[in-house]
Amino acid sequence: MGIRPDVSVIVIAYNDARRLPRAVGSVLAQSLGSVETVIVDDASSDATGAVADRFAAARPGRIRAAHLPENSGGCGRPRNTGVELARGAYVMFLDSDDVLDRHACMNMVAAAEETGADLVSGLCVRSYRGPPPKETPWYARLYRNRAVHGSVLERPDLLYDTLSTNKCYRRGFLAEHGLRFAEDVHYEDLLFTAEAYLAASRIATLPHRVYTWCVEPAADRPSISNRRGELRNLADRLEVHRRIDRAFLAHGAEHLKLAKDAKFLNHDLLLYLRDLRTRDEPHRARFRGLVAPYLAELHPGTLEAAGRLPAIAAYMVRRGDVDGAVAAAELARKRIPELGADLVERDGRIYWGGRHLQDARAREILDVTALGLRARPLSGLRPAVTVTELRRDGRRVTIAGRIANPLGRIPAGAGPAGTLELRDRRRPRRTLRIPVRLAHRSERIEWRAVFDSARRLRPVGFVDPVWDARLALRADGERFTVPVTAGRTGAGRVGADGTRLPARPRLTRLAGTHFRPYVTGRGELSFVLEGGGRLTGASLAGVRRAARSAAGRRAWRDVRRAVRSGRRLRARARRALTSRRTKIAVSNRVLTRLPVRRGTVVFESHLGRQYSDNPKYIYRELRRSGAAAKAIWSYDGSPEGFPSDAALVRRGSWAYYLALARAEFWVDNQGFPPGLRKREETTYIQTWHGSAYKRMGFDQPRLKNAPWAEQERYRRAVERYDCFLVRTVHDERTLVPGMGVTAELMPVGYPRNDPLVNGGRHDPELARELDALRRELGLDGDDREVILYAPTFREGRDGGPAALSGPPPFDVERFAAELGGSKILLVRPHYLSGLVLPPWTENTAGGAVRYAGHIADITPLLLLADALVTDRSSVMFDYALLDRPIIFFVPSGDGGTVDPGYFDLATWAPGPVVRDEDALFAVLAGLDGIRHGHAARRRAFVSRYGEHDRGTAARAVVDRFFAARPSGAYGEGARRG
Repeated sequence: MGIRPDVSVIVIAYNDARRLPRAVGSVLAQSLGSVETVIVDDASSDATGAVADRFAAARPGRIRAAHLPENSGGCGRPRNTGVELARGAYVMFLDSDDVLDRHACMNMVAAAEETGADLVSGLCVRSYRGPPPKETPWYARLYRNRAVHGSVLERPDLLYDTLSTNKCYRRGFLAEHGLRFAEDVHYEDLLFTAEAYLAASRIATLPHRVYTWCVEPAADRPSISNRRGELRNLADRLEVHRRIDRAFLAHGAEHLKLAKDAKFLNHDLLLYLRDLRTRDEPHRARFRGLVAPYLAELHPGTLEAAGRLPAIAAYMVRRGDVDGAVAAAELARKRIPELGADLVERDGRIYWGGRHLQDARAREILDVTALGLRARPLSGLRPAVTVTELRRDGRRVTIAGRIANPLGRIPAGAGPAGTLELRDRRRPRRTLRIPVRLAHRSERIEWRAVFDSARRLRPVGFVDPVWDARLALRADGERFTVPVTAGRTGAGRVGADGTRLPARPRLTRLAGTHFRPYVTGRGELSFVLEGGGRLTGASLAGVRRAARSAAGRRAWRDVRRAVRSGRRLRARARRALTSRRTKIAVSNRVLTRLPVRRGTVVFESHLGRQYSDNPKYIYRELRRSGAAAKAIWSYDGSPEGFPSDAALVRRGSWAYYLALARAEFWVDNQGFPPGLRKREETTYIQTWHGSAYKRMGFDQPRLKNAPWAEQERYRRAVERYDCFLVRTVHDERTLVPGMGVTAELMPVGYPRNDPLVNGGRHDPELARELDALRRELGLDGDDREVILYAPTFREGRDGGPAALSGPPPFDVERFAAELGGSKILLVRPHYLSGLVLPPWTENTAGGAVRYAGHIADITPLLLLADALVTDRSSVMFDYALLDRPIIFFVPSGDGGTVDPGYFDLATWAPGPVVRDEDALFAVLAGLDGIRHGHAARRRAFVSRYGEHDRGTAARAVVDRFFAARPSGAYGEGARRG
């Protein structure tokens, strides 16, 4: 038998001879030496079995191969077979199309031995092979930190990660509890993992990548989990969820059902609903017949525990409104799809579907005010366009349909105007345009195109067989293009009646005589060029046969090359002039050889999004100093709000890269483009944008677990800094090493905090700015206390900013009712993720709640505020300098505990940390008690975390780098873009 290995990795495979060597190779490359591989071939019909046997013969001590006599149809039986054959102290599972991280076994075994855990789980990363390639972590929020849990009862949201492959199990634990995979249903992972979580007396999680889930979207044989169009697939998933419920009941853990059911709505249900977009009514009816009974079995609190849109989708399914459910599932995507729901507004609230608002319960579920749909631009909403009529009368063709008009955002007097576009799928820039007439009909807009088909539809022929329908709209000052979705008529799907559109190809009528409409897999309307009659049909068939032959393929390839050569040259020229990679390469190799323009300073704040923060205050001091310097500001989007006495360049433009290449100084607070070379004659002053509470740089699990190439890009970007501003010794111990800063440290504080320390004395420009801000926010003559709510961004699953905006985590209507007589609330969200206020707060200058998210620079807002409410935002460090009340509002549902940072917030917070709305309002009602009762804590906090802020930071920077220059003209040069 030999020495028992530490780990047995069970690799299951079926008809995957191509990828199996990659999976096995990742096991052989493990940094832990004592690892055996057990390959289980599920009766493959290709060479998979032979590949497995060759591996076993080549490595008899490390690899064994087993073959099932007949295919099991799933993953359960081969994994169970592998467990029976395993000899290691620990067991791991690997699919043949995926790979293990090199240190997966070592990290997981070490964690198990150190903690005594029965089950260790690590980060899984989904790797999309592209194009373009990308990687996304699987429920990264569960793996931000190393943790040990006594059971799943301590961390119910572990149920979101039901993969069996990113985990390591003690083999004795599996044997003791008889844990095996179900073999009679798919989605056996969900059941096995839930039972393992329940049985484990200790569970460890690691913030390290252990498993790479390789996704090939164009795979000829989709995995079981990707066959969501098969209703048996759905039935199996529902059966597994019911078995999990029974397992909870058997273990006395019924309360876990709420977390599991919320996950079903947030994840599982949405996957199947999105697939319904292209399905016919009988399929939809069978879908609802399966799902609706299960939805009735959910925990009573599931709709409240799930996300807003998933809850709406589930409610719509139960009501029989599958279209409304599909629209909600589509909107829940990170990218914004077409909005097709019938939104209604009542009493200042916005609801999803007016015909379902029968009672208070329905109105509570369908309330989508917090999504901010009213505030988004129309191009961000992408109102859905549907075709409902397609008919032909001789050469005359009529195509008509509807455009959604959410909340009446498109008023009758404002248009819109539109054009029906048919785009060549192979060359989207080639478009056939047909004018349309539009008529406003309250909640919807009707569109109609009537045209001579043979005259309008003039494709080339042969080379452009497929065309996609789009509707280009101009409304409310915006222009946007939306795919045309195929609707249904009384006879069924549009085009199902055999309607054909006459066409006249430019080459010859032998290339086709008509366009046949059809519906794509995404439910969108497209057309294919076909021929009618024996001669045309024979010519097209001959072309296809010739194209399929070897000689024909070569000839056709030559023709296409000849046709495309000019277009390719033009496309390459455009890419050479416009792509960021090319601009960086030209800048690094050519532009940096140009002479440096002495005295030129390029300023940038938050990647060009704002005129704000530390760069703004250095720029102002530089201007006041009279130094001979030419200031250039970069902007991203609109130049509105940037200084009129500086040259402006659009971020990413050629002028931007030329300015950076020739500048003597770079000043920014976040980072100039990665990969861009900084010449030695240029001094890079990195001001940064906040002290460190949240972990930064390589201290973040997301970067720590990132591929080596990404880490190197980050390291090279930081190495460009020549000077790095710091405001506290705390940052020198945390932020600086976390980011890997090697530049000279300049401990002078933050220029943006100078007005907070000295009150803006002798700064008439700031005084004018504060006066204008008071007028804009309606604060002039109002003696109520001003409360500023300024939270940090909300994190998504990948650790980055969340995609959708939401409401403040407390009831602003209650604030207005209870505290509005004495206080005004200014809501200023982080620029990376917005907060949405209900419509009743709009245009109410005398109201108690006002939106300040459009104010780019937060420093004047801090000066106006009598108290601050925040969470874990670094704004706490700045506002503490004013010695005014700070309240930390961290709701109990926000991760369950205060997220660990570089220090314990509850211990060092310069104000009370409150966990619920009642406590927050009680504290705000007694601000005087906070003002006096926490004064000592505020002073201690400033002493510990802001000792370098003395009100002279901007002057210190200007004196250090610019004061020696003779006075002269400042900010000369025209504005450029």
